[in-house]
Amino acid sequence: MDLMRSLPLGLYLEQPRTWLHRLDPRTKLVWLMTFLIAPILANNPWRIGLAGMLIVITLTALIPLRVWKQQMGLLLFFCTVLFVMTLIAPDGLVLDHQPRLPAENLAIAQPYEYVLWQFKFITITRLKLDLGIKLSTQIFTLLYSTNLYLLTTASEEITAGLESIFGPLRRFNLPVTETLLTLTLSLRFIPLVLEEIQNLIRSVRTRAIDWKKLGLKQGFQLWLLVSEKLLENLLMRAEQIATAMDIRGFTSPDKHLVQWHKLRFRSWDWIFLTVLIPFWYLRFSLG
Repeated sequence: MDLMRSLPLGLYLEQPRTWLHRLDPRTKLVWLMTFLIAPILANNPWRIGLAGMLIVITLTALIPLRVWKQQMGLLLFFCTVLFVMTLIAPDGLVLDHQPRLPAENLAIAQPYEYVLWQFKFITITRLKLDLGIKLSTQIFTLLYSTNLYLLTTASEEITAGLESIFGPLRRFNLPVTETLLTLTLSLRFIPLVLEEIQNLIRSVRTRAIDWKKLGLKQGFQLWLLVSEKLLENLLMRAEQIATAMDIRGFTSPDKHLVQWHKLRFRSWDWIFLTVLIPFWYLRFSLG
């Protein structure tokens, strides 16, 4: 088991470099916030359109099949199961529908139908259909837009973009650089955590422990020792990082210049930022 390669979400794709990689991280961050905010109070066609837009972006970016199948396949499966379960589950409303019009006028008036489809114990209503679309599309949009941003943006680019956006907050004596340095170290520390967990799991497997004979109490004690060893190794890694920064002369942001990433808006960035104007116009007029 390789945790560094088997995790379905949050991995950065170094090769090949797609057109999403070449966009400025600030542009991608603005579009990420757009995808996170746009589904709020939106109608169902707009929510479905946002999910379809993310799929189209993934396909046009020519991300390798092995990557997006692993990244998007599990999430699509989960959202589909959530949609189906919402349709099958009771909606919590016990309605005894009684038409207000006479029987001879029902065919002409075409009254509102709350129950859309019914077969034995399965009843699909408008409320369950609406709720299923909202839940599945919103979860897919929120998770996959964030994952696509992390997939095509390196941690240094994320930090540089955030520092450029929140730079004016330095006037209020807020520690912008220190906070973003902590964020960068946290993002860089995640692979170290996965590596330590992977090494400990492999060390336990190589010992061929018979868990049935070990019992519940002794098994719990063993995993407690493994967790203690994991914490010890992580603290040692953190101390090594702090020592490395100290040796390289890092003291404070005003004395040590931190170069995260060289930012520059290109023509494609301005085009994508300009597209935001008709996007939000359609959102408020149609969505």
